[in-house]
Amino acid sequence: MRIAYFDCFSGISGDMCLAALIDSGASLERVQRAVESFQLGVSLSVTAIRKHAFRGLSLQIQHPEEHVHRNLSDIHSLIRRGALTPGARELAMRIFERIARAEAKVHGTTIDRIHFHEVGAIDSIVDIVGISVAWDELQIQHAVASPVPTGTGQTRIAHGLVSIPAPATAELLANIPLAVCSVPMEMTTPTGAAVLRELVSDYGPLPPMQVGRIGYGAGTRDLEDRPNLLRILVGESVPSRGSKKSHAHLSDQRSEDDANAVVVLETNLDDLSGEQIGFAIEKLWAAGALDVFSIPIYMKKGRPGTLLSVIAKPEDKGAMETVLLTHTGTLGIRFRKQSRTILPRAHVDVDTPWGVIRGKVAELPNGQIDFSPEYDACRDIAIEEGLRLIDVMEEVRECYYAEEDTNDRLDELGKEDSSRLYGNQEDLNQEDSSDETIVEDFSNGLASIDDDGAATNGVLERECDDRVDVNALNQDSQSLHGVRDVRSDRNDHDGGSTGDADIDVDPWNEAAGDKNFYRWDSSPWQEGN
Repeated sequence: MRIAYFDCFSGISGDMCLAALIDSGASLERVQRAVESFQLGVSLSVTAIRKHAFRGLSLQIQHPEEHVHRNLSDIHSLIRRGALTPGARELAMRIFERIARAEAKVHGTTIDRIHFHEVGAIDSIVDIVGISVAWDELQIQHAVASPVPTGTGQTRIAHGLVSIPAPATAELLANIPLAVCSVPMEMTTPTGAAVLRELVSDYGPLPPMQVGRIGYGAGTRDLEDRPNLLRILVGESVPSRGSKKSHAHLSDQRSEDDANAVVVLETNLDDLSGEQIGFAIEKLWAAGALDVFSIPIYMKKGRPGTLLSVIAKPEDKGAMETVLLTHTGTLGIRFRKQSRTILPRAHVDVDTPWGVIRGKVAELPNGQIDFSPEYDACRDIAIEEGLRLIDVMEEVRECYYAEEDTNDRLDELGKEDSSRLYGNQEDLNQEDSSDETIVEDFSNGLASIDDDGAATNGVLERECDDRVDVNALNQDSQSLHGVRDVRSDRNDHDGGSTGDADIDVDPWNEAAGDKNFYRWDSSPWQEGN
């Protein structure tokens, strides 16, 4: 599973995060093309600088001066017309929606009436869109972060002087572990907090992982006691010691801690049309609901009604209440906190005859893997190709399971090849100084003999008295060239020197002086080896 770790020892901001992701391997050119598609006159660049003698990338954004206060609808319209992938577009919109919900809560209003100030400026739009493009490109499936320092003191925002963390930042950081930090400045911005809230699912120390790339994003200020850098480590997760073997791309979410707690909100409706209820459900989904469903009921005096239920994260309870009270006309909402047990699951991409299709895999309690293709993608293919939806979905399932079966077979074949080629290690370690040893380099069809009869640089040692089973060697690996019985060669040279008189010398290897490699005259030879 592709995993990222946010090491927020100096906090996090939008520009630090984007610079760190670019330093971790995301394409600057791809981010630039996405930003330029908004036609806002923005140019983007990065520069390598030093913070406390440590290198990092600093992000520079050049744009014309503007005095525009955008609302969430303006931001969504801007993002929709940009040249973004569906994944990047949805992620950018979700991050802005989180900021809007936090601002709406602290100002006592709704997300539709929020006007962004600092976060609605061009540089913040570039940060969030750029982060979404980079995250989508890196295909990170799980993210963990260290506890987050906020800094101390006060900072000035559009509404005046406020304590650190600023109100919206504090709302976004609710239920996220904070680190003690006495630096008298804002270490974590609203954009940085929103990015963590949307991307990160766990907090704590560095998880078990094989690190592939490490990126450093630099902040604008210089700090006295630490380098002002955000470090992001990107790599592959590895199973912890003692854990059972499982699919690496599945994150185990069957824990019983607060991470699996949800809030259930319900209200009874008897005076709304189906269209109004449908619109309210759309707004609930847009606000971040985990699930929304309705049930026909009979209310007092026999009136038909609808029970509207919403499942959401505890921190999104306020946003759900706002939508319900605003768009349903209800006078009250019931809510309760519940725990849930969920299977380990993850999104995967599957190669199909129609291209790459996204789907979801889940690991059942017995270890079996269940796969479900994404409905929207299958629906589009069925319409474009004139096929039945069920046939498209079944073909995608078969492609996924065939791919998994192929990977398992390759892993098993690799183990068999290794065992067959290398044999018993104890037998290979035994040497007989009285007999010369021929080393067979199967990747090149070569054999090598040292003056003292010892192996030099080969893959496998065999005593000359041992016969080589050609069929067994060639059964599973096409890379093995033909090997003939070398006993006759041994007999021809017994009692004499190991000279070259009766051996066909390969001139290419001889010219290269490559440890006196020789080619048997009866061995197949292929061009380019």
